[in-house]
Amino acid sequence: MTTDPGGASLIAPHGGQLKDLIADEAGRASLASEAQALVSWDLTPRQVCDIELLLNGGFSPLDGFMTRADYDRVCAEMRLADGTLWPMPIPLDVTEAFGEGLVSGARIALRHPEGMVLAVMTVSDVWTPDRRAEAVAVFGTDDDFHPGVFSLLEGTNPVYVGGSIEGIELPPQHSFPALRRTPAELRALFERRGWTDVVAFQTRNPMHRAHIELTKRAAAQAGAKLLIHPVVGMTKPGDIDYFVRVRAYEAILERYPADSTELSLLPLAMRMGGPREALWHAIIRKNHGCTRLIVGRDHAGPGNDRSGKPFYGPYDAQELLREYRDELGIEVVEFQEMVYLQAEDRYVPAPEVKDGQKVLSLSGTELRRLLAEGEPVPEWFSYPEVVDVLRDAYPPRERQGFTVFFTGLPSSGKSTVANVLVSMLMERSSRPITLLDGDIVRKNLSSELGFSKEHRDINIKRIGFVASEITKHHGIAVCAPIAPYAATRREVRDMISAYGGFVEVHVATPLEVCEQRDRKGLYAQARAGRITGFTGIDDPYEAPEHAEVVIDTTTDSPAESAEQVLRFLSDAGYLPAGH
Repeated sequence: MTTDPGGASLIAPHGGQLKDLIADEAGRASLASEAQALVSWDLTPRQVCDIELLLNGGFSPLDGFMTRADYDRVCAEMRLADGTLWPMPIPLDVTEAFGEGLVSGARIALRHPEGMVLAVMTVSDVWTPDRRAEAVAVFGTDDDFHPGVFSLLEGTNPVYVGGSIEGIELPPQHSFPALRRTPAELRALFERRGWTDVVAFQTRNPMHRAHIELTKRAAAQAGAKLLIHPVVGMTKPGDIDYFVRVRAYEAILERYPADSTELSLLPLAMRMGGPREALWHAIIRKNHGCTRLIVGRDHAGPGNDRSGKPFYGPYDAQELLREYRDELGIEVVEFQEMVYLQAEDRYVPAPEVKDGQKVLSLSGTELRRLLAEGEPVPEWFSYPEVVDVLRDAYPPRERQGFTVFFTGLPSSGKSTVANVLVSMLMERSSRPITLLDGDIVRKNLSSELGFSKEHRDINIKRIGFVASEITKHHGIAVCAPIAPYAATRREVRDMISAYGGFVEVHVATPLEVCEQRDRKGLYAQARAGRITGFTGIDDPYEAPEHAEVVIDTTTDSPAESAEQVLRFLSDAGYLPAGH
């Protein structure tokens, strides 16, 4: 294998040409000096993932964030402007304020959230995309139940910038450093070991017995070695965090034959794009030196739409990869769902099941229930060492942290009920309990913010962040902001649910009742036009569609309302039995 750290291409026995966008030593010093005088953009978490795979060649043949011509053709045809197969848009999204001063030829520093400059970008294009049209083109839908669509429409900045990048350093990674291998490092590893045929397994979940059986079969059928290549960048909200997953992956490596399997981590920000994403995964794995990719049922699927119908067919990804097989340069190993035959104590592909054979199955939802309630997980489903890791990270609900998130119109009674609930919880639990009331948070955490939509969203996300930290450490957070916007509440739910329980309480007190109760006279001032942007008058309140608890303080006292919430917490297992 030949390597050139100065930004040239690499040629290796595994895969095709590999880009290396990190400059040589002299170039890095020059770029770092230049960056001190440049305007800088602070990269978002998704952009940090993207830039790492741009810089290390995982996104070869890209040499930077996509230009307008590349973006347009990728959306329309899954090809770059030069015709190269590439299914996923990778532009740099920035705010309108930042994009205003950018012109072709400008140089900008791309900065990691920890402060260091990772690369310098030469701007080629600046444009405002139609993100809804992008969603339909890339994901096949603009339904924001799709997490990729939601992220694109609600979490992506409105201006796109394209241009080449010159790298100074890769993003710092502080966890599992021995398992983080760049494409060039993996290719070198395969070459040293004499692994000429490597099948990759993409995963964002813990691996149970079905996954292990599937990967063993795939490697054996191909006569290949196995690379377990889990995503540890960004996955679907609510997924088990990668620290837990990696411990589980390490625990099952001994279940494979010696010198047959390698584990390496991929810092990818998934888009959950189904068939297009599967095609993208194949290209990325080819860049990492793999010759084959396992594609199973519903690869990179995001679940169901608003009507309960899956966004993609179970084998749509396999069909799309089959269509481009000759062009991809990596073989696709197709597998159907693996099922367990009870009488034979083994897993087989679903089509191999004969009439009359009893099949056992356990859904992800059922597994989470068993863990939450402290019940045994069947050994036919998962190995004990994996279950031990999951139990350690996700104890029964009565020992988990959780957040109760009140939302409702001003003067609906949120703060009063929240205070009563906190008192009731303190009577019943020795865990630390924190009240994050809207007015108190405004005074202590968000005093510099106004009441624009942007500032309201920032305030709610701050509350969500604090609540997520409390939940992570097995405490109880009770939040009582107005939180008028559904998209922001969803982001907060996703943020907190990664660490424990999230219970949304809609205080559905009618507007006319709230106005009658208003001691500060704010509704009257809003009606008179002396206050603008007031929730419920000239700014919308988007009522929750799927709140866990709905209360109305018109008919119920604060104590009765708090009791409703307490009953839900007890029934759901967040409080010990008898409380």
